Amino acid sequence: MVVPAVTSQLIVLIYNMADTFYVGQTDNPYMVASTSLILPIFNITLCLAGLAGIGGGALISRLLGQGREEEARRAAAFSLYLGGLIAALFALGMGLFMEPILGVLGAGENTYAYARQYALCVIVVGGVPTVLSNVLANLLRSIGRSREAGLGIILGGLLNIALDPLFMFVLMPKGQEVLGAGIATCLSNCVACLFFVVVLLRMGKGAVITFNPGVGLPERASVVAVFAVGVPSAIATFLFDMDYVILDKLMVSYGDLALAAVGIVLKVERFPLNVGIGICQGMLPLVAYNYAAGNKQRMEDTIRLARTLGLVIAGVSVALYEICAVQFTRLFISDAQTLEMAAQFLRIRVLATPLMFLSFFTVYLFQSFGKGRFSLFLGVTRWLVFNIPMLFLLNRLFGMYGLVWSQAAADTLTVILSFVIYHKFKPRL
Repeated sequence: MVVPAVTSQLIVLIYNMADTFYVGQTDNPYMVASTSLILPIFNITLCLAGLAGIGGGALISRLLGQGREEEARRAAAFSLYLGGLIAALFALGMGLFMEPILGVLGAGENTYAYARQYALCVIVVGGVPTVLSNVLANLLRSIGRSREAGLGIILGGLLNIALDPLFMFVLMPKGQEVLGAGIATCLSNCVACLFFVVVLLRMGKGAVITFNPGVGLPERASVVAVFAVGVPSAIATFLFDMDYVILDKLMVSYGDLALAAVGIVLKVERFPLNVGIGICQGMLPLVAYNYAAGNKQRMEDTIRLARTLGLVIAGVSVALYEICAVQFTRLFISDAQTLEMAAQFLRIRVLATPLMFLSFFTVYLFQSFGKGRFSLFLGVTRWLVFNIPMLFLLNRLFGMYGLVWSQAAADTLTVILSFVIYHKFKPRL
């Protein structure tokens, strides 16, 4: 369950960097800025996917654990149509209100045209297949088909990496590189979505995951369960991205080199974090199934194994980044002053890696139990009570390096809170 999930997470990370990397080869700062402007909107589409995919996936695993296969089938169809409908409405809204939305994001005279081209391809046209691909990956994982879920995401990621230079520098005329990157991303997500549709068709009519509306609507309790887990997941993902945005905004005051350095660090530190997320994604269906089936021993064994694996990987990452910080940051920049600053930032930020893993590990556990209130409380508390206020507090007290230390300080408090809440809830499992 874990290996395909981890692999797909790493491919997604590389794929998210691909457009920025290739657009950067144009040496046109306005093109680079335009793709960066759309990133927050693109991340919202992933939040929408989490609402239907994680909420529906956790419920389906629990229903199968209870032996309620027909209700699981109805929940799967509901989750798929929910994800598609929300994505379609979001894409329509983006298409209708493109100009004011891009204005709020900061698009100006030099970046508006490029940002509009990219948004049309990635959000307006490609929004629905992007969301459905992620929803289908989560639902397939919920029934133990982690291999197919991982292959679909990996296919889309590798295809985007390959198509970007083809469309940008071969098929499209000079000056249309951003449009080429948008078309490549859109096509990649469409192919990934088509792959998942083929997987469903090959699984046959009796499969739990189905598009067939004829299975009927799920029970009211199931609908509530989807939203109870899906909404907290979407909110947590949104606040995670908001934290990065605020960090960038505060770091701007210390100069362009500091902003470039922290931008590099935020990319490099995602590798062990994405591995940790993959471990949690592989763990969630197993824990949910055994929790609902009453197999407490297997559930606890799964939790213990996933937690140990995540902490070992986090520990190895800390050691590697402390020793090889300069080498890792040199992959992204060669300027000596920026390189030195980025290496210092990385050595500090990486200390939070085990804490960050434990923080979202606990949230995934509560999602697998179907306890949306707990996951919502921990997610909101982590970002709105600890992380974001800590950025402002440590920036005021210690300046630039206070911003860098904020993650470790905030997640220390988050882990303590998570530990207390989990162990208070655990006896009632």
